[in-house]
Amino acid sequence: MTYQRVLLKLSGEALMGNLGYGIDPKVVADIAQEIKDVTNHGIQLAIVVGGGNIFRGVKAASAGMDRATADYVGMIATVMNAMTLQDALEQMGIPTRVLTAIAMQEVAEPYIRRRAIRHLEKGRVIVFGAGSGNPFFTTDTTAALRAAEIEAEVVFKATKVDGIYDCDPKVNPNAHRYESLTYSHVLTHDLRVMDGTAIALCKENDIPIIVFDLSVQGNIVRAIKGEKVGTIVRGLCDVR
Repeated sequence: MTYQRVLLKLSGEALMGNLGYGIDPKVVADIAQEIKDVTNHGIQLAIVVGGGNIFRGVKAASAGMDRATADYVGMIATVMNAMTLQDALEQMGIPTRVLTAIAMQEVAEPYIRRRAIRHLEKGRVIVFGAGSGNPFFTTDTTAALRAAEIEAEVVFKATKVDGIYDCDPKVNPNAHRYESLTYSHVLTHDLRVMDGTAIALCKENDIPIIVFDLSVQGNIVRAIKGEKVGTIVRGLCDVR
């Protein structure tokens, strides 16, 4: 395996499948099966999950809600997703711990960096909930931050598209999909695969980012094996 410790970023939208809102149990079960395949290879896996399938803080703020309050509500939504994913994983026999940046001791452990690393070393999957615990930061930034803290070798961003394009492929059928990009190119051209803060954090800590389609079965394992899946963002490389 190319990578031994991986941070997987899942959007909340990934959990709702084709539903307009909420959580699709079949999609969650499929994701859990993918994760089981990863853990069967002895890979240490941490997950950051979003909450956009339940509540989007930015959208609520644009409608007049206080931005900080909206973001806190969004963080709570990520915990709901994290607990749902934990249940699906444990039903498959995968020991899992939810760690939250906002104290919720009745349902999850508080995030403590050393505890998170110890869980990984013991073969447990960890799911980070409640974002970074701070408003005005996205779960993309949380993914980059937690990856640096636990010394993950790579960030996988699992999405509904098969990589990074120079423009929206749904709008332009001639959109070009990149195989590899530098952090600087992503920032300079505002490609928006992750927010600028997340890209900058990965750049500063030399953590590559691989963006791929979650709906293709086996993509997570393929990416861990180092196969060409989606688009990779890293330091020095040719933009292709």
